[in-house]
Amino acid sequence: MPKSHERLVEDQFGPRAAAYVSSAVHANGEDLDALEAIIAAAKPASAIDLGAGGGHVAYRMSPHAGVVTAVDLSTEMISAIGATAASRELKNIETAAAPAERLPFGDGRFDFLGCRFSAHHWRDFDGGLREARRVLKAGSAAVFIDGCSPGAAMLDTHLQAVELLRDMSHVRDYTLAEWCAALNQTGFVVRAMRSWRLRMAFDQWIARMQTPEENVRAIRLLQSAASDSVKAHFSIEVDGSFMLDTMMIEAVAA
Repeated sequence: MPKSHERLVEDQFGPRAAAYVSSAVHANGEDLDALEAIIAAAKPASAIDLGAGGGHVAYRMSPHAGVVTAVDLSTEMISAIGATAASRELKNIETAAAPAERLPFGDGRFDFLGCRFSAHHWRDFDGGLREARRVLKAGSAAVFIDGCSPGAAMLDTHLQAVELLRDMSHVRDYTLAEWCAALNQTGFVVRAMRSWRLRMAFDQWIARMQTPEENVRAIRLLQSAASDSVKAHFSIEVDGSFMLDTMMIEAVAA
C-alpha cells in the first residue's frame, strides 16, 4: 500500500513518544534556556509549540503564557504531552494533532511561536513556515531551533545520509542560509540567530529511534569510511558519537 510522509512520521514517532518525553537531549539544553528567557520577556497570551514532539517547549512556555497549544502530527505524542502536563499540573497546556503544513487554527490565533527539532521532518518546509506565519499575529515573535547542515557539500551529504539511515522520516537538515531565505519568503523578518554544537551519544541516538540493526551498521560504515575532514568536522568518536551543528533563529511575523 502507498504510504504518505505523514503516515511514515507517525509510524516512526508514535511508538517512541515516551522516549522523547524522557530524552535528556530533548528535555534540557542551553537552547531551551534561551527560548524560555525570550518567552518570559514576551509574556504572550496565546503561544504555540509547533511540532511539539515530547512537549519540552510547551512545558517551558507554560509558566510565562496565558495558554499554550502543543501541536504534533503524532496522536501518540499528543497523548504523552497531555499526560505529562497533567502530572506536572500545567493546566494551561492544550493539545492538537495536525501536520505543520495544515494547522487547524484561524489566522492570527497566536502571539508567540516556538518550534524545536521539528522542521527537518516536514514534508513541505516552506509550507510549514507559511502556516506558522499565518497563525501568528503580525509583530509576534517566533523562535525556530533545529539541527542544521554545515553547508559544504561533502559534509552535507554525510549528515543527511546518517540522519536518513537512523530515521526514515528525516527530510533535510537545512543550512542557516536556507532557513533565512525561507523565513524571509514566508513572511518573517529574521532578528537574531546563533549556532552551537550538540553531542549526540550514539547508543542513545539510535535507541531513541529504535533504528534497525542493518541501518546502524550502515551508519557506522559511513562513519568509518569518511574522509579525515568529515570525521574532524563532526568529531566522530570511536563509538560513533558525534557533534551535530544546531541553530536558533529569532524572527518576527511581518
